[in-house]
Amino acid sequence: MADENEIMEGMGGFSGKVITVSEAVEDIMLVWGLQQPCFSTQNAFVLQASLLLPLDACGRSLSIIQSPCSLGTPGVTGSVMWDSGVVLGKFLEHAMETAQIDLRDKKVVELGSGCGLVGCIAALLGAQVVLTDMQDRLKLLKKNVEENLYGNVRGSATVIELTWGDKPDPKLNNPSPDFVLGSDVIYSEEAVIDLIETLVELCGPQTTIILAGELRNDANLEYFLEAAMKVFVVGRIGQSQWHPDYCSSRVVMYVLVKK
Repeated sequence: MADENEIMEGMGGFSGKVITVSEAVEDIMLVWGLQQPCFSTQNAFVLQASLLLPLDACGRSLSIIQSPCSLGTPGVTGSVMWDSGVVLGKFLEHAMETAQIDLRDKKVVELGSGCGLVGCIAALLGAQVVLTDMQDRLKLLKKNVEENLYGNVRGSATVIELTWGDKPDPKLNNPSPDFVLGSDVIYSEEAVIDLIETLVELCGPQTTIILAGELRNDANLEYFLEAAMKVFVVGRIGQSQWHPDYCSSRVVMYVLVKK
């Protein structure tokens, strides 16, 4: 367990308990030791062979369209849902219900939106969401936004192309978003460099970043944390703060704010 002096009450726009991260290697060893991801069920909340992923959230039944056949294309992982996306989406819903976060009328940018579940939930919670991904992923993303954000929606959602490392569309960072969200965005050392560059471009001093990821490769996660801690204060959100029905030992969640 973390020592008491490693736990702080809130970080940025999240008011719950946060475990501060001061050493990347130590935090990774702690996470792997406590959660033992290799011994837990993979894809506990998703079925990647299915064309549809049903999920109840925010008082309605969502139906997320997937494209399993696209998984055969090298580098394409956003055509299906992963546990980290479900965990992050349900975390946002739970955090709103417990008054640990408030997305109402907040500007939210989602990175690597993929199938768009997280961004859709944020919009249902009242946020003004911009979902982003690379050009070849936008058709599926737009389809899911149209199919799931119908009728009376508290917030709004738009889809914009964004390739990490490129100059972002001014709509994304002018003004700076209140929140930047991402699930399963830490998957290679090469992508980390561009991801950090994009986070720096997007985020202002009041921006809160919340990232959830699958625990697959400790080297990639260490590389990300080391790079992120140069420009951001980093904390880890323990599973006691997550939605009680959507916890996975194979997922970790971090919150970041600019130094």
